[in-house]
Amino acid sequence: MSSLPPGFLLFLGSFLVPLFRGKWRAAYMLALPVMSFLHLMGLPAGFTHELELFDYTLTVARVDSLSMVWGVIFHLAVFLNVIYGLHVKDNVQLVCGPLYGAAAIGAVFAGDLISFFLFWELTSLSSVFLIWASRTQRAFRTGMRYLIFQVGSGVALLAGVIFHVNDTGSIAFDHLGVGTLGTNLIFFAFAIKCAFPLLHMWLKDSYPEATTTGAVWLSAFTTKLAVYALARAFAGTEALIYIGAVMTAFPIFFAVIENDLRRVLSYSLNNQLGFMVVGIGIGTAMSINGTAAHAFCHILYKALLFMSMGAVLHRTGTVKASELGGLYKSMPWTAAFCVIGAMSISAFPLFSGFVSKSLILSAAAENHHIVVWFVLVFASAGVMEHSGIKIPYFAFFGHDSGIRCKEAPPHMLLAMGITAALCILLGVFPETLYAILPYKVEYSAYTSSHVVGQLQLLFFSMLAFAFLMRSGIYPKELRSTNLDFDVVYRRWIPGLFRALAPIGRFLWSTLIDGGKSIVVLVMGAGRTLCSPRGFFGRTAQTRNTVLEVAVILAVLLILYYA
Repeated sequence: MSSLPPGFLLFLGSFLVPLFRGKWRAAYMLALPVMSFLHLMGLPAGFTHELELFDYTLTVARVDSLSMVWGVIFHLAVFLNVIYGLHVKDNVQLVCGPLYGAAAIGAVFAGDLISFFLFWELTSLSSVFLIWASRTQRAFRTGMRYLIFQVGSGVALLAGVIFHVNDTGSIAFDHLGVGTLGTNLIFFAFAIKCAFPLLHMWLKDSYPEATTTGAVWLSAFTTKLAVYALARAFAGTEALIYIGAVMTAFPIFFAVIENDLRRVLSYSLNNQLGFMVVGIGIGTAMSINGTAAHAFCHILYKALLFMSMGAVLHRTGTVKASELGGLYKSMPWTAAFCVIGAMSISAFPLFSGFVSKSLILSAAAENHHIVVWFVLVFASAGVMEHSGIKIPYFAFFGHDSGIRCKEAPPHMLLAMGITAALCILLGVFPETLYAILPYKVEYSAYTSSHVVGQLQLLFFSMLAFAFLMRSGIYPKELRSTNLDFDVVYRRWIPGLFRALAPIGRFLWSTLIDGGKSIVVLVMGAGRTLCSPRGFFGRTAQTRNTVLEVAVILAVLLILYYA
């Protein structure tokens, strides 16, 4: 057992889930992440496990301070997702969920690029079934688009690894930096899965189309694995600072006008990734700690928000803001847990987001990235608006839609309750989180300047929302599909094909007609040549044939000896 890579028990165990039924299946699935986590905790610091493959030595397991943060939170996410999905009876989801988590854990602890690539691809293949499990035509099309992006990321990663190994001879997965063709391709592969601007469409397109539980699984692993990969290989890359700043800002505007609340959360997820990318780009011990801490906290509070919206979808059949409202009367516990998630993502003091986000903001200020710091503060206010206020307001409060339903099932409430408790625990006792970060933390989030400044920001964000609502300026929640850069492949490319279709049909018909004419000419020439009076059909005398053969032989002999 001590020689097994982390996540291996979870990986193998996920395939056996269909063999169990009822309570035995629930117990087995809950035991899988617990046993895998205990196995991880039993591995010594600096543990490595190597395998020989052809001319390469694969480091399939490497336990260090950076990977340990993601290993802990990924195991916790699997456990919470299993509790949340205890009502699911679909074997596709029951197998693919834990398998997806196991692949992400394996990738985090991979010490070489080949092993990392294999786990990277396994996360793509296992996660797409959580979208297809909705079993609708819309989900199928969305899953195909999702898979194109994910496989494209894998192709770029594999090409980058090949070029990098050819240049250096090394497959070690350590700091790479940009500058060569190989490392640039690897960077691009990570950029796709981290949903960089103009590469982000798959995230907001696919997550809202997943199943009730599938969206919670998806929110935890793919993008945070990409954040880990960037932190491992490209920490200190200055371009990431500005890419991350753009990521924090642009989703705010789309989230404000979005009607689907799970799509609002997807934009919000993109926004939060930007904070982590900025931290990686700064590259100091404080900023990397901030990125690791924010990834840890983000998985929890984002899961809590997706859980609450999943519970609403499970009970009402919709998460459209225009169709909801007043659900606090029917689902008071779900509403309370959603508010805790909203306060956490908004970085209220005493909640988890405050103790992680402040590390990144402080790192930006200390390294004199003043413009970036202002962008992050603006983005923080935007988060308060679209996730801190919009999600709970339009789902549970706002106007009363008249929907009356049951409270979420007990196992969903249990999963949300545990996650909410962890959000508060980490906010009240941040040293619990700081103790497992990659570098020693000499930082206090609870200084008067931090607390007062954040409360002022949150207060004015709430005041702005109230003013916009009262004045009627705030965009109305309408039944619509909002497009951002995906307008390229949803509208522009199909429109271009429609515009070029007449030209294409003309060229095709011309080609076919021309081909037919050529065939007719060739057949006519063949009939002429092979007719009784034609060149090949006429009778030839023997002496003429002998003469022709002699001439050909003479020519060949001359050419040969020449």
